[in-house]
Amino acid sequence: MSIVQRGDGKFQYSDGSHKWIAPDPDYDQEVWDEQVRQHKQCHLVNDQPKVRIQRLV
Repeated sequence: MSIVQRGDGKFQYSDGSHKWIAPDPDYDQEVWDEQVRQHKQCHLVNDQPKVRIQRLV
């Protein structure tokens, strides 16, 4: 499970899915898309593997 940090709420719904539509019609959608992309990238950096992979020799 990824780490949820303060301020993440503006990028996610209560079920954990991400908000891809800008919260305000006057907000630049391209800027919002980039902010969500960076937010998701932080999830990947902070995420721990869910499955332990063993290499067979």
